[in-house]
Amino acid sequence: MTIAHDQGGPCIELERSLPSDVPAISPFVDDLMVFLRGYGCVPADVRDVEIALREALANAIIHGNHEDPRKRTHITCHCESDEVSIAVRDEGQGFDINKVADPTAPENIGSVHGRGIYLMKALMDEVRFEEGGVVVQMRKSVKHRS
Repeated sequence: MTIAHDQGGPCIELERSLPSDVPAISPFVDDLMVFLRGYGCVPADVRDVEIALREALANAIIHGNHEDPRKRTHITCHCESDEVSIAVRDEGQGFDINKVADPTAPENIGSVHGRGIYLMKALMDEVRFEEGGVVVQMRKSVKHRS
């Protein structure tokens, strides 16, 4: 973890990796959210970042790494006083975001695929898939209430 100070206040950079094991998601996200809330990066009553991160990690572990115990999922979190950005990288083959069906289309309502990406896009201000789909970059501006 790196903590730097700039004109806008503290800036926190955190890098971690997780095993490709679905049960590893919740303890990691729970601890990270306590940390981010403790530093004031995410208000206590905002769940958008937490839900989007859980979805990104599940996609990376299940679809990217295929729960292969030899592969890891890498997380980089950058937090400033008014914004948090998170990158999740898997060690899989990637995917084409344009081939993911819209889960809200009538013909896909019964499908179990594509909902995580839909949720990430709905909850975060920006979601980008990079490096052939092995990296998801998410950003959320955090409006602190007075």
